[in-house]
Amino acid sequence: MNINIKTPILFFCLSAIIISCNSQKGKVLQDPQLTYKVYTPKTTDIKISRMEYKDKLYGFWLGQCIANWTGLVTEMDKIGNIGEIKTGDFYTREDWGQPDQPSIWGQGVPSDLSETIDFVIRTKDEVWGADDDTDIEYIYQHLLYTKKKSILSPEDIREGWLKHIKKEEENYLWVSNQRAFDLMQEGMLPPDTSDPKNNEHYDMIDAQLTTEIFGFFAPARPDIAQKMAYLPIRTVAREDAAYISEFYVNMYSLASKVDQKLTQKEKILWMAKEARTKMPPSSYATKMYDFVNAEYQKGTKWEEVRDSLYIKYQVNQEDGYDITSKELYCNGCFAAGINYGASIISLLYGEGDLKETIKIGTLSGWDSDNPTATWGGLIGFMIGKEGVEAAFGNNLSDRFDIHRTRQNFPLDSVDTFDRMAEIGVYIVDRVVQEEMGGGVDFEEGVWWVPGT
Repeated sequence: MNINIKTPILFFCLSAIIISCNSQKGKVLQDPQLTYKVYTPKTTDIKISRMEYKDKLYGFWLGQCIANWTGLVTEMDKIGNIGEIKTGDFYTREDWGQPDQPSIWGQGVPSDLSETIDFVIRTKDEVWGADDDTDIEYIYQHLLYTKKKSILSPEDIREGWLKHIKKEEENYLWVSNQRAFDLMQEGMLPPDTSDPKNNEHYDMIDAQLTTEIFGFFAPARPDIAQKMAYLPIRTVAREDAAYISEFYVNMYSLASKVDQKLTQKEKILWMAKEARTKMPPSSYATKMYDFVNAEYQKGTKWEEVRDSLYIKYQVNQEDGYDITSKELYCNGCFAAGINYGASIISLLYGEGDLKETIKIGTLSGWDSDNPTATWGGLIGFMIGKEGVEAAFGNNLSDRFDIHRTRQNFPLDSVDTFDRMAEIGVYIVDRVVQEEMGGGVDFEEGVWWVPGT
């Protein structure tokens, strides 16, 4: 056999290429700020892939942005017909793809995001803008990582808000968030910033869109997630508004605990049922969930359930939901309760399908960008980056402009979902070690998460 002198050289080069490719494919994520401890796993530990989790966190940010900006098209278009502001009949499925109607502050013009009610997408040559559904979560992630903590203190939260939120110009804060921010500028610390004696907006929607991410920082351990989220939630929320926020945190954490052999629909229903068990039975939020779930189980159309939700809680003020009697602006269209009820409609009837869930959330009414962002983020996490791209195409932007709404971050305005997901993995590393007593296994590329 004739052996060309080039053969061993070629073999060596190909081997080097293969090794390089495998090295890139199996990139080891290791936080330079964390001392990793040796851990011996137990047979009862839950095993979670860190690289797969990074992909899921990418899917979370991407799915949340798509849902957030799509929901903004119909934000406050439809809030009912009580008080001075009347918006006519609610949207139905037939309105998808049809002209957008003006919001309560739209001055007779449709959304500038889209003339029709449709998905809002940013392609690779564009950038996703931060909004109030994503930017406070970004702040909390940044604080946890830079302060090398799993649990933020009152001082940490106040310092972070004052540094990263604009004080005078448009700052993208409303109701309870804005009131809490004002109180922080006066020197007050959480949780006093949500005390009803100090913050009359404690029962508004705010914590529902700023704290869900803590569930992802404690995969498969809702108890740890609640510990981490307790103070951030109570920075702006109390009572039922806090219970609702805790429901969302539980859903996010349970996404890593649910049986992965189940269908998407089965996963969503199991997670929702589990999260429901942690809510106080006397809460109006619990009763809202039970009402929507009962109608869903009966097969009632989602539009009919939404209309009944409006009559039951905003017109008749049942189950202790008395927002209407307070005669608030837009009849409490920013309130925690009615928006939670609408979100459960989109969650259950969407049945784990990303597009369907966003559609229903966008058409359901009230503060429609918030529930869509919550469930778009959850389902985006569950199906990962590739799952979101399978639904919307792979020409999606991976860039995120946090400085659209916030300030004083070290980057030149634009971050990437890949980097944001990597930081999320590092936060989980710390939580697994410090709060769960588990371990990070670089050889297998997994977390060992002790069960409860």
